[in-house]
Amino acid sequence: MSLQEMSLVRGALSAIPDRLETPLEDMRVLYETLAPPVDADDGATVEKLSIAGRDAEFTVPAGADATAAILYLHGGGYCLGSLNTHRRLARSIAAAAGVAVLAIDYRLAPEHRCPAAVEDALAAWRWLLDRGFAPSRVAFSGDSAGGGLTIATMVAARDAGMSLPGAAFCISPWVELANNLPSMAAKASVDPMIGKARLDMMTAIYLAGRPVGDELASPLHADLTGLPPVLIHVGSAECLLDDSVRLAGALGAAGVEARLEIWPQMIHVWHFFAPMLSEGRDAIVSAGAWLKEKLRE
Repeated sequence: MSLQEMSLVRGALSAIPDRLETPLEDMRVLYETLAPPVDADDGATVEKLSIAGRDAEFTVPAGADATAAILYLHGGGYCLGSLNTHRRLARSIAAAAGVAVLAIDYRLAPEHRCPAAVEDALAAWRWLLDRGFAPSRVAFSGDSAGGGLTIATMVAARDAGMSLPGAAFCISPWVELANNLPSMAAKASVDPMIGKARLDMMTAIYLAGRPVGDELASPLHADLTGLPPVLIHVGSAECLLDDSVRLAGALGAAGVEARLEIWPQMIHVWHFFAPMLSEGRDAIVSAGAWLKEKLRE
């Protein structure tokens, strides 16, 4: 691991104010400013869309196979994030896999509570199916809340009698909104990005009284039978470590192929920092190779 690179990432994160009283709108603006931009000359073609009234982008990286795709669901605790914040990450994963990517600006809380995000993700999945994509040649992917949303959307699709994708890739997924698994406390001193107080606040905003164990909010409690193969990346230095460990176990117990990778000393969604962190780039390349294999014709 490059200690110097991680030190720079941690230093940048330590400069960000982490006050719970910060207005949500200010947090959203800050998140937008943190997002690394895409390279202007990356050669990707972009189709701007409206799906179920939400902005979306269908992007084909240079040289990618446009007959296969990733449906990417951004993180941000169901309260933050946008196409802008995760455009580079989504496009980088797609480029590594050699496929297209559809990203959607799903509705956020508190303006739109659970299960609005799931409904919008399902609408994006229907769009891909209507466009003619074979389900086996599509993967769902997302980070943090988007990782939980990836699992919840597959559960909702299965229960609605819809086809399921060929694979899924979750980065540091948030799948237990009670925020009470052991790593929440055990990793608090080494996680520079999130903690129980912040997550509890986002849980309250997103659920607004809905049961915390609702399977569309906390898919760790869902019946996971019949889901496609799932790759999970999580860092050893993050509060949501046990969300990933428990999710992998629950998937395996349900007879689902699950691959859990715990990356030493990595922080929450370290892939986001790929422009300045070599492990972020390595993780994207590794996940891309796995996705390419799973989506092969």
